[in-house]
Amino acid sequence: MRLNSTVLKNDIVLNSKLTLADAKLVIEGAVKIALHPEAIERCQKSHARLNDVIAEERHVYGLTTGFGPLANRLVDNASGAILQQNLVHHLASGVGPHFDWASGRAMVLARLMSILQGASGASEQAIDALVGVLNSALSPCVPSQGTVGASGDLTPLAHMVLCLQGRGGFCDRHGKVRDGLDALKELGLKPVDLSRRDGLALVNGTSAMTGIAVLNADLAERAIAWSIALTAAMAETQQARTEAWHPAFAQLRPHPRQADAARQLCDRLVGSNHVIRDHLAARRLTNVGHVTEERAGQDAYTLRCAPQVIGAVWDTLDWHNNVVTTELNSVTDNPIFPPCQGEELLVLHGGNFMGQHVGLASDALANAVCVLAGLAERQIARMTDETLNRGLPAFLHAGKAGLNSGLMGAQVTATALLAEMRTTGAASVQSISTNGANQDVVSMGTIAARLLQSKLRTLFQIQAILCLSVAQAVDIMVSNSSEMGFSESTILLRRFIRDLSPTITEDRPLGRDIEALASALAVDAPPSA
Repeated sequence: MRLNSTVLKNDIVLNSKLTLADAKLVIEGAVKIALHPEAIERCQKSHARLNDVIAEERHVYGLTTGFGPLANRLVDNASGAILQQNLVHHLASGVGPHFDWASGRAMVLARLMSILQGASGASEQAIDALVGVLNSALSPCVPSQGTVGASGDLTPLAHMVLCLQGRGGFCDRHGKVRDGLDALKELGLKPVDLSRRDGLALVNGTSAMTGIAVLNADLAERAIAWSIALTAAMAETQQARTEAWHPAFAQLRPHPRQADAARQLCDRLVGSNHVIRDHLAARRLTNVGHVTEERAGQDAYTLRCAPQVIGAVWDTLDWHNNVVTTELNSVTDNPIFPPCQGEELLVLHGGNFMGQHVGLASDALANAVCVLAGLAERQIARMTDETLNRGLPAFLHAGKAGLNSGLMGAQVTATALLAEMRTTGAASVQSISTNGANQDVVSMGTIAARLLQSKLRTLFQIQAILCLSVAQAVDIMVSNSSEMGFSESTILLRRFIRDLSPTITEDRPLGRDIEALASALAVDAPPSA
């Protein structure tokens, strides 16, 4: 087993706990990993307990029995290797497009972390294979469809095992596929032979959904940051009142992230002359009489309630991340070989493979992401509506109105994208009995995580259109190329956007601009002063 005797300064030494931030570094290939001696010892003891169980010919699921509803068929020890291989063979029935490079690596990491808890009985060879893949620039090619997230992610993990056997492909971060055997040879790894219980140890667990959820956590955090940055910039284009973001509101309604959102919104507006900082009640109405003013005393909810909306999404993300962190650092197989604690306890049968926690957390965050997308879409609609946008031209067009339509088409695209996000609901409530009624309740956790991942990508497309709206509004307001009066944060944000999408001086196709911005939002943090 790979020891940590050659640990480098940029290595992460894996033991029993891994943060989401460090997990992301491993997935991205930004660091190498090594195993802590404590983790190695746990795995060795777990494997020894497995060997004892085999030697004593104990009645253990997946060792001396068939699988699922065939668990009443007993299998002799001599057929163990065939049993494990056949498990992988019948489960490798996935279809559809492959998981992307990062999701495949995330799956491998999640499986490794579960095994390192020391209750799976996995062999040294199996663990080394997982470590070797993560220390390379490769990812297993795994179909994304075919798992109900009940007995873990059996189907995608079976395809992962085929890759570890050299019978599937590996891809690099650019999507180029490599032959499995050639890749293993380059990595100095032998094909995994699934001796003892390695088949079940590698396929039984919530590793696919958990890996995707780790990536979703990072994407959602970035989407929230962009929502704050774009809302603050929009506030400047709309001469918004900052009174609604006063800290007293969060003090009197102490949801943690509402306070954080309001504070960050205000921080981004430091130095701005384009917002109204006076409180409404500072004005006296002596002798004003009964009149109708052009502007209401309070902003629309897309600005006034931004801390409450963004804060609620952010609090949901925090809960999601707590669930995913726990899942990442947990044993999710069946059966398990826990350490003996004063009793002769070698193996336990149960259901830690059930992905309900990840499924519910993914669905909750998916709902929150739709709320964030709804906020962005309504902000676009307000900024492009000449009756609502504080004197800016209709659809933020340049030149002659009618001849030019500006962001009219892009605004419709934002609405269509939001509608598409709303067409899929919660996956975790869609349990369907399967596997001969053995899996009579299932989590659909992986489907939930995949749907969330898709919605996050769509959210970035909507936010990209909001980027165009904000930058175009600032361009229109700027005179003689002067950026005087705007906050430094908005100036930097405008420059970021314009590096990818030039000022719209006359109508042009914007599809590529939107896609380029969406891709950038998914990987870059918003610029700030």
